[in-house]
Amino acid sequence: MSNRFKLFGEILAADFGVDREELDKALRFQQEYKGKLGEILLHSGLISEAQVTAVLARQFGMPRVNEVVKDFSEVVFEPLMEIQPAWYIANEVIPLFAREGEKKMYFALRDPMNLYGVEVVGGFYAGYGAVFLLADDRQYRELTGLFGVKYLKPDDSAYNRNEVEKLKDLAAEAPIIKFVNSMISRAADYRSSDIHLESHSDYLKIRYRIDGVLKDIDRVLSDTAAAVLSRIKIMADMDIGEKRLPQDGRIQVKVAGRLFDIRVSTLPTIYGENIVMRLLEKENIDYKIETLGLMGDDIKKINRLIAHNFGLILVTGPTGSGKSTTLYSVLNGLNREERKIITVEDPVEYQIEGISQIQVQEQIGLSFANILRNILRQDPDIVMIGEIRDKETAEIAIRASLTGHLVLATLHTNDALSAVTRLIDMGVDDYLVNASLLGVVAQRLVRKICPFCAAPVAVPRTIKDELELESIRAKHSPATLSLQKGKGCEQCAGTGYKGRVGVFEILEFSADLKSALLKYKEYDQLRPVLAAKGFKSLREDAVLKWAGGVTTAEEIFRVT
Repeated sequence: MSNRFKLFGEILAADFGVDREELDKALRFQQEYKGKLGEILLHSGLISEAQVTAVLARQFGMPRVNEVVKDFSEVVFEPLMEIQPAWYIANEVIPLFAREGEKKMYFALRDPMNLYGVEVVGGFYAGYGAVFLLADDRQYRELTGLFGVKYLKPDDSAYNRNEVEKLKDLAAEAPIIKFVNSMISRAADYRSSDIHLESHSDYLKIRYRIDGVLKDIDRVLSDTAAAVLSRIKIMADMDIGEKRLPQDGRIQVKVAGRLFDIRVSTLPTIYGENIVMRLLEKENIDYKIETLGLMGDDIKKINRLIAHNFGLILVTGPTGSGKSTTLYSVLNGLNREERKIITVEDPVEYQIEGISQIQVQEQIGLSFANILRNILRQDPDIVMIGEIRDKETAEIAIRASLTGHLVLATLHTNDALSAVTRLIDMGVDDYLVNASLLGVVAQRLVRKICPFCAAPVAVPRTIKDELELESIRAKHSPATLSLQKGKGCEQCAGTGYKGRVGVFEILEFSADLKSALLKYKEYDQLRPVLAAKGFKSLREDAVLKWAGGVTTAEEIFRVT
């Protein structure tokens, strides 16, 4: 096995003589409190900074900077291509020099796992062979300082006081304040979940995520862009002088009587800062199972699942598929005086009165698994886990579900059956999955046709056949056929859609289905068992909503 694939601890023990007993202690500490093994060993005094860098260099097959650069003062720090100097500093990858005869460009890197920096630089320097040299913290600080002296002039510095004061003055001007307030108000009117402000070479692009899809809304010229970004950072209580590092903040604002909690995130790019604003409405949110878009017997299935006193219920789907809304709706229905409900979330998106909600904070060791180990001592009746990410969290959740708790959790899988495979792939024993799992709800979100501009539409026979419209209607006997499409109007920002609704497949794990799961491994082998239970797939549910005039064929192809 090459050094590239050896574990960090194996290299230390084999090549640097570090005591294996001390390594085991450090590994146990890492498993409990997280963090990097090298940093744990460094802080405990078992190895030096130079040794950490040497081991990483061997592990990743990367030369060390002092093997190539003998005198840092002679480094020329060029060429820069068209990337701004501040971007290199923010993303911790410093251009050192080019060797034209070899067609190679050398860079200093502090973290060998800095995949983003390596990928971006590799794309810009495609004409060269990019060579990355690993530097320890002291070497990297020295190189960064020399690079900054050469390229960051005093009046360009992110911390220049005059520049900061100038930005504050610009951000306080009435036209800028009015523009930002109007941007937020317009986003609220369009029911946007996010506002994206993206810096380009000579303008700032503003986009809204409306019903899950980004739409270009506006452009701001570069001479105004800095003031707009600074105004948002002031509102979010951020450091407007810091442009080199990511920041997070929050804004609370009322728009037409509606209270919004806006999460703000900045990120430095090669052309300047990007800002994403996530809009969360704090009031007037109707969390009810009946409003999710469940059809026919699906509400009965959900109610049967949550009527159990113990067991595991999973809600699956990709990011942004509405899993949290489904869980909040279920919890809202279960929230009664005689029940204690505790949630573990990352992040806590909405607060529900009467429920104890805990925010995951990985940086201080407050992980899903660590919180779960402790909240079970709080005697909850119902536990909601924002996401099962690893074997440890999965096993604690299953143990809780087998010892008198109803556990609700989300999982990233494409369909309901894949949830079982996913848990087993994590390392959970199949008999534990079989014993604990009550059911799985898989879901997606489709955009609803705008009711203000909806009109009947002729659909080609080929699309009807591809989506099996007639056979699905015959199988589930929908009452109507009303194929429509939105033309686009002011009410829907010209998209033809207004709002979103869920499409679902719900799998109840009865005794005979569990027996079939143990016997068969492929979906096709399980089809007869599922058909006998009247199982309705995600695609079928979406097609029924299309037949009822709720959504369009384009949306079905997009999400299923």
